[in-house]
Amino acid sequence: MMESMKPSISVIIPALNEEKAVGPTVEALLAALGDRFSRYEILIFDDGSTDGTGDLAEALATRDANIRVVHNPRNMGLGYNYRRGVELAQNDYVVLFPGDNQFPADSMAELLRHVSWADIVIPYHTNDRIRPWHRRLISRLFIVTMNLLFGLGVKYYTGTVIHRRELIRSVPISSTGFAYQAEALARLLRSGHSYLEVGIQIQEREFGTTTMFSLKNIRNVLTIMARLFGDIRIRGRKRYNKRPKKVIR
Repeated sequence: MMESMKPSISVIIPALNEEKAVGPTVEALLAALGDRFSRYEILIFDDGSTDGTGDLAEALATRDANIRVVHNPRNMGLGYNYRRGVELAQNDYVVLFPGDNQFPADSMAELLRHVSWADIVIPYHTNDRIRPWHRRLISRLFIVTMNLLFGLGVKYYTGTVIHRRELIRSVPISSTGFAYQAEALARLLRSGHSYLEVGIQIQEREFGTTTMFSLKNIRNVLTIMARLFGDIRIRGRKRYNKRPKKVIR
């Protein structure tokens, strides 16, 4: 593909106390980016880390001019980092990969090679059984509930979704936690935008533990779901009355 025809991409990497994982995450990402894009930028968010994450991120930025580091004065949450990353993004498409090295390079590459196939590229995990049964159960309940509430058929709502920058900037996102992507997807898909689903594999994080299923985050998700239902199904039912266009590979 001619360089002028290639899209550009901005990658958001939030990292909270990920000094052992953020380096491998960036290394895997650079391998996955390859020569697919006319240009790229990597926005690392040191989300109030108390270890060496911030220093390591700065060291990575000194070696690659395409890397920028944002230091949050305290832990702001995944949704905040995503919204701020979208605001700072300068390229055609935007995606978030967490700084915990959860995605191997080949999975990143598989997702990234579908950029521009649709307005929205949505990943789903093909090897979920590597995760504990209770995490799979909660995740499945969330997916089923979201699909029932909003009349959709999406396979996964909280993954590393790729959006056209101008499209994602048009969507209000209020969640500071893990529901940020589900909020964006429900609004955009009910607005009739096209989407493609791509199966990828994940790997269990080697260091640290996830806070996704903490009581605080579960309360946040339930609050967002209730607010979304009011916005989409009641107050905004005339605006959000379209069916999304699913792209089949």
